[in-house]
Amino acid sequence: MEQVVTGALIHHERLLLGHRSAGRASYPSVWDLPGGHVEFGEAPLDALVRELTEELGVVISRPAGPPLARLDPLEHEPSFELAIWVVTDWAGQVTNCAPMEHDDLRWFGADEWLALSLAHPEYRSVLGLALAEARKASLG
Repeated sequence: MEQVVTGALIHHERLLLGHRSAGRASYPSVWDLPGGHVEFGEAPLDALVRELTEELGVVISRPAGPPLARLDPLEHEPSFELAIWVVTDWAGQVTNCAPMEHDDLRWFGADEWLALSLAHPEYRSVLGLALAEARKASLG
């Protein structure tokens, strides 16, 4: 089973999402978390660091803990597992370095992303948890 890693980048209680290009074979024209596939022999956390650098031009520290969530494969995509980490600290300016993957990157507040067409149906609940986790980390 393929592994997909994603980062929920949160800054000032706003979440970064990428709009998947209409030409994408999987999940076209929906909003998604940045990330990608774990390559053969690569650790998931190393893949997360690599993918966020490739897609966003930022460098994150390798997260110390487990993912916030692991989502089960969707019925029509049974061959992958999706892991989500909360990311609140990075170096560099967020830039769309992969315009063939995402035709737009935007920061959203909770009241905004709840109304979007999202890549995974469980994102609504998980992204709420991610915002709560980021809030807790900033307090403590």
